[in-house]
Amino acid sequence: MSSEEVFELLHDYSRRLEWDTLLCEARLTRGHQVSAKGATSLCVGKPFFGLIGIETKYVTFTPGSIAAVEMINKPPFFDHFAASIRHQDRPEGGSVATYKLQFQARPAWLRWLLHPIMLLTLRHETTSRLKALAEFLSRGAESECLEL
Repeated sequence: MSSEEVFELLHDYSRRLEWDTLLCEARLTRGHQVSAKGATSLCVGKPFFGLIGIETKYVTFTPGSIAAVEMINKPPFFDHFAASIRHQDRPEGGSVATYKLQFQARPAWLRWLLHPIMLLTLRHETTSRLKALAEFLSRGAESECLEL
């Protein structure tokens, strides 16, 4: 699939739960109907992850190329969260998606303990989610290369 097709699927909240292994809910919020710069969304983790909901706002949104979000609510354990995903077509066909995230744990006095645990968990879950996305895409198109 091209980077535009992968980008479109990734930011289509009506289809998010078809492939996303971490979430039990994914939807646009605050009256937004489509993903775009300034749009907001809520992603709620499965019960194993405490049903923590992170509401984000798109701060960058260039279809087929890059999207970046920043957390706008204050869920348990997160003081700050931001993520980006960059898409590029490969010369031999297909595309590459590169995901990056930043976060800061809270409360501040427990960061020394929470940060390493949360980082390990987020890396593991992000890798699982990207593999699930690649598998979902490969069922209908050539296999994609996804990086963390």
